[in-house]
Amino acid sequence: MEGVRDSREQALDEGAGAATSDEETPPADTTGRAAARLRDADGMAVASFVMGLAGLLVFNVVLGPCALVLGSLALLRGTARRGRALLGISLGVADLAVLAAVTAADQSFSWSLGG
Repeated sequence: MEGVRDSREQALDEGAGAATSDEETPPADTTGRAAARLRDADGMAVASFVMGLAGLLVFNVVLGPCALVLGSLALLRGTARRGRALLGISLGVADLAVLAAVTAADQSFSWSLGG
């Protein structure tokens, strides 16, 4: 049993020596962080889409820019839901276009469905 212990201790010592060198430093355990970052990016993509869609009806002055920012951040962080992020960005642009059209039509930031 001593031979087994000695070989284990030697392997641990060699591993510790390799971990301290600059060339062979193993990467930090970032799988949890990467998964959380991807999950956050996916959430941003969905939020961008929902805000852009809702912004066509209400609060387009607020929800349009929020959709643009969230969609852009989701793309920068490498979301798996790239299509939703792009839709969120395009809906954010559409929100601002609707806002510009309404503002130009009646010189106000509000609009109503009634006459």
